[in-house]
Amino acid sequence: MKTIPLWIGGKAVAAAATRNAPVTNPSTGAVSAQVPLCDAADIDRAVQSARAAYAGWRDTPPVRRARVLQQFLQLLQANQKELARLASEEHGKTLPDAMGSVQRGIEVVEFACGIPHLLKGEYAASVGTGVDVHTLRQPLGVCVGITPFNFPAMVPLWMFPMAIACGNTFILKPSEKVPSCSMKMAELFTAAGLPDGVLNVVHGDKVAVDALIAHADVAAVSFVGSTPIARTIYETCAKHGKRVQALGGAKNHAVVMPDADIDFAAESLVGAAFGSAGERCMAISVAVAVGEVAEPLVAAIRAKAEKIPVGPSDADGVEMGPLVTAAHRDRVSGYVDKGVAEGATLVLDGRGFKVASHPDGFYLGPSLFDQVSTGMSIYRDEIFGPVLCVLRVNSLDEAMAMINANPYGNGTAIFTTSGEAARRFEQEIQVGMVGVNVPIPVPASFFSFGGWKASLFGDLHAYGPEAVSFYTRGKVITSRWPHQESKATGLNMPTLG
Repeated sequence: MKTIPLWIGGKAVAAAATRNAPVTNPSTGAVSAQVPLCDAADIDRAVQSARAAYAGWRDTPPVRRARVLQQFLQLLQANQKELARLASEEHGKTLPDAMGSVQRGIEVVEFACGIPHLLKGEYAASVGTGVDVHTLRQPLGVCVGITPFNFPAMVPLWMFPMAIACGNTFILKPSEKVPSCSMKMAELFTAAGLPDGVLNVVHGDKVAVDALIAHADVAAVSFVGSTPIARTIYETCAKHGKRVQALGGAKNHAVVMPDADIDFAAESLVGAAFGSAGERCMAISVAVAVGEVAEPLVAAIRAKAEKIPVGPSDADGVEMGPLVTAAHRDRVSGYVDKGVAEGATLVLDGRGFKVASHPDGFYLGPSLFDQVSTGMSIYRDEIFGPVLCVLRVNSLDEAMAMINANPYGNGTAIFTTSGEAARRFEQEIQVGMVGVNVPIPVPASFFSFGGWKASLFGDLHAYGPEAVSFYTRGKVITSRWPHQESKATGLNMPTLG
């Protein structure tokens, strides 16, 4: 059985930990490798490697860092298909979907290549007589990224390229379910000329996470995962004096207005709800049908959803692959059971779906509920699977009130041809990322990704300009070069002018 190594000090190394976890191919159900579950000693080894590399990398001019990133960018582009294959094999997303997700990660590296410009400070001359002020943005030290199973390449690429471009060193702890993309990217970055120890990769479960977020030499932690864990990581990091951004769960709504193009809206919702088997934090899991649009919308969604080709992630023509594990498939299937028991109308039932050629794969077909209410568990909980709920309301005001009352605030969308309705929605909705006739409004790499409310703990969002702020700290320098006859201010408070 192949054992996935760690990446420490610029090379693959064996873990000291004795515990392991299986890595499975969700399409077949077969175990493809085992991954070590690091203990505190493994974590400390990675932290010390990053700490030792920090001073040299911090002092490397940003333009030279950018040149290493440019080489890394070229290697990512050359190896995009390989990264997509690894993501598909370990997560279960289809190859075209995996290619798209890797591309979105590559776009963050493209943005990070502009780091010499992004790190420029401000300058103000003569704020007082002979006194000038300028600002610096300086790196933090050793940074950590803890990433989820659903985007094995994209979410890590949101984090470590930006942190490293800013002059930090980095430890990446990917989900133990999908370790291979992170290892491949570390190998590519080293081949691009990254000094040893600047990027390290460790694997593990709660033991490894706890060791990372409590380690005295870790300055900042970025996390993407469920809200309960995000909240715990945020609180723990704050207790230990670390900077932290912890992105949590979601319950994303899409409002469909009576004037919307129903076929376009239905097609968009099917892709947003069932793409990647619903295992996206930006997936639309609630469609809010306003007024008389409900009946034709539900019919159109069902007609399209029941035709989705479901099967092995690497098969031609397949548009939805399996879920990541058997346990997760069973959990999602259990929510369909709950929805029926709670009185929702099950329009399309994905339970019991089988692929004859892969009987041990972790498959579940699309499920569609109508007549859902906000008191049902299928509405309240983040299911993270191919289950779409339709709620019916009478007005845009009612739709917005429901969304704003939801504890999550990650992403949302409105489908309409009315500029007035769209403008009201984007102004009044209490959600961090909003789409107008765009079902999955993931921002471009030169903006920043982040939700509101229980979807984000911390002040700064992921990638883009806010990542530069997160991975650096500001310093303000006030300077004067006095002439021989200049006088000091004495004990009085110095003033401008």
